[in-house]
Amino acid sequence: IRYLGVSNFSGWHLMKSLDVADRYGWTRYVAHQAYYSLLGRDYEWELMPLALDQGVGGVIWSPLGWGRLTGLLRRGQPLPESSRLRNIAVSGAAPQVDEEHVFKIVDALDEIAADTGKTVPQIALNWLLCRPSVSTVIIGARNEKQLRDNLGAVDWKLTAEQIAKLEQVSVVPKTYPYWHQIRFSERNPFPTAI
Repeated sequence: IRYLGVSNFSGWHLMKSLDVADRYGWTRYVAHQAYYSLLGRDYEWELMPLALDQGVGGVIWSPLGWGRLTGLLRRGQPLPESSRLRNIAVSGAAPQVDEEHVFKIVDALDEIAADTGKTVPQIALNWLLCRPSVSTVIIGARNEKQLRDNLGAVDWKLTAEQIAKLEQVSVVPKTYPYWHQIRFSERNPFPTAI
């Protein structure tokens, strides 16, 4: 085994594991498979700063927020018949997200799609691939068309204004202690502006 990774650790679990590896001269984790998307940005609060500080790359799962960022969900429209969200919503496997929050993000993605000629999923994936500490994303394409569309998220860049727009519409209030720590950047620098 050349490299070790971990999945879905909290910040303290990951840091404790890295400390134990250092203490005994063992191989450290270099990858952390974690949930992160425009709909779920709490990765930025603790896991991203830890990843940057400790050199752990993010391997991001569900980068399109369980299909909510594909452009198929629309205000006032029922879930598409093919949506996996039908089963996930019943099982409670996906985090609950306020519908209006989803639609605000999708509206911004739509605007940027119109400006760039790219698709909604391509923009959401491109934003994620440009984030600090993100090494790669795990895509869940069900067919060749979706796969090709997802692969179109690379080899181009969003503008600073487009990134700022996406960050503004997707930000959610931080929980404690993160809302408090943001005031002390000299002791706890944050890798993102929002």
